[in-house]
Amino acid sequence: MVFVELLKKSELEDGGLKMVDIDGHEYLVARVGDEFMVSDNRCPHMGGDLSKGKLEGTVITCPKHHSQFDLVDGHVIRWTDWKGLKLTAAKIFKSPKDLKTYPIEIREDKIMADL
Repeated sequence: MVFVELLKKSELEDGGLKMVDIDGHEYLVARVGDEFMVSDNRCPHMGGDLSKGKLEGTVITCPKHHSQFDLVDGHVIRWTDWKGLKLTAAKIFKSPKDLKTYPIEIREDKIMADL
């Protein structure tokens, strides 16, 4: 495992979201209380910017089509908020996919992730 520094803990308030670009790849860093989580920043549904989403507990909601993921392990909670035929079509063209998450370590004030 090779851990890379993303942010300092002091750079992110409780309930905060921040996108960090490392070598052209966008990562999302989220803080819930004293816990930090790191995932891909782009929603696997349609590429929405999750750093502009809504965080409730450990659940992130994409601002684009309201897909929801648990940042603890990335599992899909809701693929979209569409209903009926629109939802069926969305699942046919792009089946639900978990959000990639990354192991983290806190070293002093540094948030480190195994990218």
